[in-house]
Amino acid sequence: MLHLPPRNFTSAACMLLLAGCSVSPKPITHAEISVQTAGLLERVTLAQEPVSGSIDLYEAMARALKYNLDHRVEIIDSALRARELDLAHFSLLPNVVADSGYAARDNYAASSSYNILTNTQNFGASTSQEKKISTSDIAFSWNVLDFGLSYVRARQSADKYLISQENRRKIMQRVIEDVRTSYWRAVSGERLLTSLRGLEGRVRRAQASSRAISSERNTSPITAVTYERELVEIKRTIQELERDLVVAKSQLAALMNLRPGTKFALVTPSRHGRLKIDMSAQDVVATALNNRAELRDVWYKKRINQHELDAAFLELFPGFSVIAGSNYDSNEFLYNHNWVNWGAKAAWNLLRVVQYPAKRSVIEAQEDLFDARARALTMAVMTQVHVSRIKFYHFSKELTTADEYLDVQVRLLDLMRAEATAARISEQTIIREEMNTLIAKVKRDIMYANLQNAYANVYASMGLDLSIAELPVGGDVATLARAIRSVWYELGDSNAGRPRVVATAR
Repeated sequence: MLHLPPRNFTSAACMLLLAGCSVSPKPITHAEISVQTAGLLERVTLAQEPVSGSIDLYEAMARALKYNLDHRVEIIDSALRARELDLAHFSLLPNVVADSGYAARDNYAASSSYNILTNTQNFGASTSQEKKISTSDIAFSWNVLDFGLSYVRARQSADKYLISQENRRKIMQRVIEDVRTSYWRAVSGERLLTSLRGLEGRVRRAQASSRAISSERNTSPITAVTYERELVEIKRTIQELERDLVVAKSQLAALMNLRPGTKFALVTPSRHGRLKIDMSAQDVVATALNNRAELRDVWYKKRINQHELDAAFLELFPGFSVIAGSNYDSNEFLYNHNWVNWGAKAAWNLLRVVQYPAKRSVIEAQEDLFDARARALTMAVMTQVHVSRIKFYHFSKELTTADEYLDVQVRLLDLMRAEATAARISEQTIIREEMNTLIAKVKRDIMYANLQNAYANVYASMGLDLSIAELPVGGDVATLARAIRSVWYELGDSNAGRPRVVATAR
């Protein structure tokens, strides 16, 4: 029988182990990528209620909150943090370890002893162990220091869960703001794009007519070219307006997590009131500082950092462990096969005492960083609040001016039509005024959409949101839409039934 020296045997075993554990890079194949892509395309809009009928503003918000993937990510992240918190609670419990084993060998573990005083062997080879034995034990241990550190870590996990909730609030606020902006632009686009494209066709025909008149010398070339320049300017304005409106519906569909190209109609809300903000600048700032998720995020991180200082302080103390266990051994040579053991042990890592000043310095520097970040965010929040209020009031004035301009333009068009009926002005002049009237309507609608955007931005800057706990996100779209409408009515949304905004700090 071949007997390998222990060193050679160990070397051979290590070489075989290393050869078996070698790993080479293996890129994902195109077939695997295709399968993954097909699965993602199928799951991206899975289990969504189909669109039935026209979508109003609050159904659009409901679909965005229920199906928007960014919001879903935050929901899943919150659920993960909640499970991590549940898991952290188990670290407060003592350790209970059950163990069992079996051991066997081909000969006895026999030995003899040598008397160092007489330089003789005491007796022949003997053993106190069977060739085959089985063992089992269950041990209970509890470390007071680990309990204290686990309690601190659990409190940090609780704050991380609260941070995830604030991140969800922030995403929800952004989604609601984006939906409101895209919805009103999409409504304007759906109502006016057909008229704009018809107007663009009339402009092209008017250009052709102007060039024909100019070539036939029926009017002054300067007059004809000036008129054509006005037509080109109107066409350029039309294309700029189309550029702003044509993508709004696609953006709204993306927010609602509808596949690109999905056909849906929008409800045109009635404008039965002007939006107002019945709050002073000081109240708006106070509301923002009490509600903004970014500031709460920093405060929770500061609290986590303070808990880290508590953990560093606890690590200075020795760890005291209590141990107890029940044991079993099948070895027939033992007098007692079952026994209970207990004990206590204290251990102290003296290097932690040396490390503590440096660790405390790092934690204090982190505290200073969070404090500086909080002050910077406070200034940023105040600036955003003031800018959003200024923009809102500015757009309100612009909308008033746009309404006045449209009213004047409509009255002018009526006068021009009367003059055209009496054959006192040319057809070119009446076409130009009809174009100006339609463009005035489009600009008025866009200005109203901008005002709605500014209105949503004011709410976002103040950190006011729809209460997550009160919204039935798990229900159907219609129920969620009714809940959102009810909350916005309480906040004073004119399209939810009341033309006034009343916000209070909570």
